[in-house]
Amino acid sequence: MAWRSVGANNADLIRQLRDYGVIASEAVANAMIATDRKHYCPRNPYMDAPQPIGGGVTISAPHMHAFALEYLRDHLKPGAHVLDVGSGSGYLTACFYRYINAKGENANTRIVGIEHQHSLVALSKSNLNSDDASMLDSDRMLIIEGDGRKGHAALAPYDAIHVGAAAPETPTELINQLANGGRLIVPVGPEGGSQYMQQYDKDENGKVQMTRLMGVMYVPLTDLRS
Repeated sequence: MAWRSVGANNADLIRQLRDYGVIASEAVANAMIATDRKHYCPRNPYMDAPQPIGGGVTISAPHMHAFALEYLRDHLKPGAHVLDVGSGSGYLTACFYRYINAKGENANTRIVGIEHQHSLVALSKSNLNSDDASMLDSDRMLIIEGDGRKGHAALAPYDAIHVGAAAPETPTELINQLANGGRLIVPVGPEGGSQYMQQYDKDENGKVQMTRLMGVMYVPLTDLRS
């Protein structure tokens, strides 16, 4: 991809993503500038490429996080419920939090990161506390351990759902937890095969429309047993 680059620091990385047109809005840029990747990515935090974070998984390339924020931004409003499936290092979860918080604080806002590996749950909480402990200290952010394929029904429905690993087929349970008027973005396809980032929009009457966005390559969406 022509826009891949290495930033001298976090702000420089985000500037380059804006220059290449990956980031289209000031609000997304501000959320990513405020969330320094050095807290979430131990190796090459400002390189626009996936990086290992432990547990056999990677943090996605910055441009994929930027795309996720851009595709979901109209659904990231004060009071929204947001689900980040496969939240990994906690980076994008923090970006969601900061994006919404910049729009206005609301006691009803809930940003939920769900991750199936205990070690990554602990890592993400450590990362978030290193970045800004007030995020987890608030009632508005929650990191939980669980099977992301099943979502988190306790705080459903969600206005926005992001999935950071590939589902082999349409993720029905996550669509069920999507609010009317909400949006889900998820990579869909087999491991090692053709995968596409797909967008599911649920209208106010509950009708779902799928839009194929781009070809991608993600690790499979699993739990510890499969």
